[in-house]
Amino acid sequence: MKKLFIVIAIVISALHASAVERLIVLTDIENEPDDTETLVRLMLYTNQIDVKGIVATTSTHMRNRVAPESVIRVIDAYEKVRDNLLLHETGFPEPDYLRSVVKSGLPVYGMQGVGPDKDCDGSNLIVSELEADDNRPLWISAWGGTNVLAQALFRMKETRTSEELDRLVSKLRVYAISDQDDTGIWIRRNFPGLFYIVSPGGYANALWGGMNETAQYADNESVSNKWIETNIQQGHGPLGACYPDVAYGMEGDTPSWLSLIPNGLNAPEHPDWGGWGGRYELYMPDIRNCDPDGFNGNVPKEEEPREIWTNATDEFSPYVYSEYGCAVRQVDAVCRGFKATIWRWRTEMQNDFAARMDWCVKLFAEANHPPVVRLGHDDEITAKAGAVVALDATGCSDPDGDGLSYLWMCYPEAGSNENVKTVGSPNICRVSVRLPETDKRCDIHFILKVTDKGTPKLSRYRRVIIHVEP
Repeated sequence: MKKLFIVIAIVISALHASAVERLIVLTDIENEPDDTETLVRLMLYTNQIDVKGIVATTSTHMRNRVAPESVIRVIDAYEKVRDNLLLHETGFPEPDYLRSVVKSGLPVYGMQGVGPDKDCDGSNLIVSELEADDNRPLWISAWGGTNVLAQALFRMKETRTSEELDRLVSKLRVYAISDQDDTGIWIRRNFPGLFYIVSPGGYANALWGGMNETAQYADNESVSNKWIETNIQQGHGPLGACYPDVAYGMEGDTPSWLSLIPNGLNAPEHPDWGGWGGRYELYMPDIRNCDPDGFNGNVPKEEEPREIWTNATDEFSPYVYSEYGCAVRQVDAVCRGFKATIWRWRTEMQNDFAARMDWCVKLFAEANHPPVVRLGHDDEITAKAGAVVALDATGCSDPDGDGLSYLWMCYPEAGSNENVKTVGSPNICRVSVRLPETDKRCDIHFILKVTDKGTPKLSRYRRVIIHVEP
């Protein structure tokens, strides 16, 4: 029986390993507990995200020291549970490898760490990874200040031809959790072609607040201190015990890499499509709309020099369990705002976290694993306006033999803002949709969410894009 579980785990891993993204983290760990919280969660996904580096940096909140030893402490805890994680999925990296890619930035603030004599292990790592024989994008997940990235860019600009610099910069993808030093705006001003996601200005303007803030009609229980204690901190081994109590806000840094998880919903190259890390649109924000007088640790607030990927607004009515009749119903209320782009998925991402914490201490047969989602057609469909299109998910399965629930949801903001409903109930594995009449081409995004009936309930997705031709 044990061999059967191992085979199942290998099959699950193969299904999830199709598009592993490269990641380097910049963290002001020890500024406050939330970086450690985020790092604990990241350890559980290191088999699905190719972590190339974890760099201890400064920020406006911790200006003159870095704490790589705190990163090592979390990796040491991961080492004690890795063997058990491997019972559930393959690919979890050796702890010695993870320790080898822990680097440091200079213990100085912002632009003080950028210049001809400011190279450091962290900036050298970024340059080395960009020059590696690897065509995958390199994601920089900035949980604190970005002066290590700024120094890498400075060095490349000084030592590479303009053509070579453009080629290297084109491989970079930056997701910064607000501007936490004065190098963020410098980077965007000096490297206008760089892919950059950020909510500039005061923290009240930050999309990442959807990770930990409570909201009417959103599921708030799964971000409560009681939930954290029960599902993460207690009874889940050394890694869970490493997860500190919340001081200011739970895991504000986590959205910066959540969209790299290959869950069928996430599309990291398309921030405007939305995913676990939120949804963003490409435009030049007006500083007057960026909470210019709000708290951000005294980082200068300046007008953006060019378009960036930044806050987008979602509007949705959550689906909830129904006691009788149709198994799901939509609440008679609307959840709206840029933080709603995270709220709409928060229950599922928290359940996923809890399940992986279970993997730290439970055998395969004792834990839950996500369903496998298959479509009976392509991910993209082209059809005429007014046509009826069939959507089919009859090929889905669950590795634990759990029953499955289905939900087809139109995501208007991800496409052409056409809010199309299914013909009949949306919670059947096969549904039909009648396309709108239109005199111009439009795209409609349908999200299939498949949820098992295990504990905790786990969800995986597929996105279907319908190209509607007039």
